[in-house]
Amino acid sequence: MTTAQRAGQLFMGGISAAHPDQAQLRTLRDNHVGSVMLTGRSAAGTTATRKLVDGFRSQADRIADRRVGLLVATDQEGGRVQVLNGPGFSAMPSGLTQGSWPTATLRTQAAGWAKQLKAAGVNLNLAPVADVVPAALGTRNIPIGSFQREYGHTADTVTSHTGAFAAGFAQSGVMTSLKHFPGLGQVIGNTDTTANVVDSVTTVGSSSLTPFRAGIRAGSPFVMVSSATYTKIDPKHLAAFSPTVIDHLLRSQLGFKGVVISDDLGNAVAVRSFSPAQRAVNFIAAGGDMILTVRPSTVPAMAQAIQTRMRQDASFRAKVDNSVRRILDAKRNAGLLDCR
Repeated sequence: MTTAQRAGQLFMGGISAAHPDQAQLRTLRDNHVGSVMLTGRSAAGTTATRKLVDGFRSQADRIADRRVGLLVATDQEGGRVQVLNGPGFSAMPSGLTQGSWPTATLRTQAAGWAKQLKAAGVNLNLAPVADVVPAALGTRNIPIGSFQREYGHTADTVTSHTGAFAAGFAQSGVMTSLKHFPGLGQVIGNTDTTANVVDSVTTVGSSSLTPFRAGIRAGSPFVMVSSATYTKIDPKHLAAFSPTVIDHLLRSQLGFKGVVISDDLGNAVAVRSFSPAQRAVNFIAAGGDMILTVRPSTVPAMAQAIQTRMRQDASFRAKVDNSVRRILDAKRNAGLLDCR
């Protein structure tokens, strides 16, 4: 891979599931972007979505005459967070409702939902939500509780049900991502719409890390890192830019070996005080692997900054190479790479 191709594998660019923008798709192609996230809301159904996704796949990079398969993701949690709808897609209930089901029921349902995504050409669901929202906070927790995205109000319930959801998806051959590490259950503000979101409660020993710990042990291929600040873990950095959170806590202490993906670094208000170039470089330098941006227009500056830093800094270049290997491993495990 060229330097530009390696940098491109580090990105997941957002594209509207209902009205894909050709200029944005060109931007992703020109920057060798290796993963796409379907965003917004679509009622087109599985067949139409599959046709759309197949079109995206045809523009994926070729290296030594082999196509490097495109990872296609979406947010299909249920309730008010379900991007893909219409014929062939079930209406999924909220996380709180799913959390009231027996785990065997949830696993069976999740396997069915995963088959629907697979039929639509989607191979990664940016779910399940592993955040534990205390009952006392409830709907005052804007990012999770106000949308009933949580599986429950205790670490035990969230652990058992994130596990069942992920197991059902794995059974049907669709990857999942635990989110939003190290947890958005204790915050008030939503990092998508608010700056300076702070968790002053969570520590490295908090029980709210249990769902992540269990999911990692069960083999979760992806973990998404939040853009809040955790004052009792690393008060100086947003989690997405924190070596303490990513390299130390997630990698070393919890033993995660898969792909660390960011929460949105393109449009989120939490990262507005950083230039797109700084966001990309800070995330990779902290130990992250895949940069999610719902705004493809930010990709050129981000990709350029990464390539510039790669040329200047051997240790950063090594981090990029390790990240690309983890991403390609995930793609190979998903049947997107032919390694002969």
